[in-house]
Amino acid sequence: MTTPDGGSRFAEFGPPRRVEGGLKARSTKGAIGRSWWSRRFLEVLESFALGTRLTRGRAYARRGQVLRLDVAPGLVTAAVQGSRPDPYPVRIGLAAYPDGVWERIEAELAGQAFFSARLLAGDLPAELEELFTATGAPLFPATVGELDQHCGCPDFAVPCKHLAATFYLLAEAFDADPFQLLHWRGRSRGALLDRLRTLRGAADPGGAPAAPAVAPDGPVVPADADSGPARPVAGAGRVLAGLPTVPPDDEVDRFWVSPVALPDRPPTLATGPELLLRQLGPPGAAIGGPGLVERLRRAYREFGRGEAGSDDPG
Repeated sequence: MTTPDGGSRFAEFGPPRRVEGGLKARSTKGAIGRSWWSRRFLEVLESFALGTRLTRGRAYARRGQVLRLDVAPGLVTAAVQGSRPDPYPVRIGLAAYPDGVWERIEAELAGQAFFSARLLAGDLPAELEELFTATGAPLFPATVGELDQHCGCPDFAVPCKHLAATFYLLAEAFDADPFQLLHWRGRSRGALLDRLRTLRGAADPGGAPAAPAVAPDGPVVPADADSGPARPVAGAGRVLAGLPTVPPDDEVDRFWVSPVALPDRPPTLATGPELLLRQLGPPGAAIGGPGLVERLRRAYREFGRGEAGSDDPG
């Protein structure tokens, strides 16, 4: 492309300027992304046929050309140093879910102790993606059109190497703090965990202390000098306190017997169609690269729906 005076628009550009103190990718070679959520994020981008374009920014990410990276609800902003004196501003938009959607998600999360425990421990279980999808709010973008990509450089390619470098650093930011991914979708770590604690506490019948003037329901630990005033028994004590004392000789025989009757529940093994894919590493470039995983995942989901439909009568 030429300028009005006949020169090349890109004549002033050369190698990127060296940066001191930039954000460098921790990965020095090979794939970027260690956790399932960061690898999944990059897999989704590669499934949009962005794989070859993303590699343009990998060197930028590893050289520390990204000066700043900020994640906010619905928007990631960055500053990437190129060949010009001033760094290029980068923006990547992804729709943040409104409060009503997050309230529905939080109710689902709080209703399952597995998710609440993992999230409160600072972890995102792989099953979280399926829960988000089931609530109608996918965790990751489904199409490239959901990503609003802008860079201040003159390169018309989308993503350019500055956007691509930002994507790689964003994936590593998800490695360091998985809640950044949820923050991008509209819920900060503190707000989400506070809400889960509130919902779990409301659902726990033993969680609220009894008022001092009202006699508590259920067993009570008697008062003594060591333990202080009488207090209601919580948790498993509510079930075990009323059971008769078992002689020591019988305790050995009854060690593996449940103190209360367990509900009848036939053994089941419910696994998603993507279980095998989650156990395998990304395939090599010769057979399709990481983008192959996304295509297989979609195929397995279709096969799973077909098998479920085949059981219908008629």
